[in-house]
Amino acid sequence: MNARDSNNIAVVVAHPDDEVLAFGGTIARHAARGDTVRVLLLATGLTSRGEHDDAALETLRGQARRASELLGAEPPMFAEFPDNRMDSVALLDVVKTVEAFFEPAFPDVVFTHHGGDLNVDHGICARAVLTAARPLPGRPAARIYAGEVLSSSEYAAPADRFVPNTYVDIAAHLEQKKAALAAYEDEVRPFPHPRSPDAVEHLARLRGSESGLEAAEGLQLLRAVFS
Repeated sequence: MNARDSNNIAVVVAHPDDEVLAFGGTIARHAARGDTVRVLLLATGLTSRGEHDDAALETLRGQARRASELLGAEPPMFAEFPDNRMDSVALLDVVKTVEAFFEPAFPDVVFTHHGGDLNVDHGICARAVLTAARPLPGRPAARIYAGEVLSSSEYAAPADRFVPNTYVDIAAHLEQKKAALAAYEDEVRPFPHPRSPDAVEHLARLRGSESGLEAAEGLQLLRAVFS
């Protein structure tokens, strides 16, 4: 991540706010460097709570748009897979949605979920991204990174816990990340809930201390092909 990255960045996550929790600082860093960052949110983020009305959905999507604006990303794209029920739809349907998002300019770098997360939608999203971004002749192979989402990744079974092998310096963008999280007014909780600004900062400081930085986001490199 220290070398100059390509301009075409894709972030594919399951729910509104996952993109900020896992990659908010990285998104802001790429945007600040002039990269184009596109975000796809696969599930509605509401149906598991019994909220089905259009007004509530549009409020959440408005918060997602505001978060992307604060980070410098393009306005997010939305799919409508059922929240916390993505295991009830065919994986092929999810893969095709991700493939369509990748067109017409296949991304050089993709950020998505850790496949071992407790949340079922996260695991399906990760598998769909790996499938949609599989390297094929004549198509540039993306570098694919998984990130951690507080309130899911840390609750996984011990064998499935997220362990980073790549770190991104986000010291200059930590406050930006926290502001983007605050845009999700209905999702943020007070500390010590993991989905709180304080918890986000504590994790960034921990990942920073692991990597000799003031604040960092931890990632896992899942696939890289250099030609």
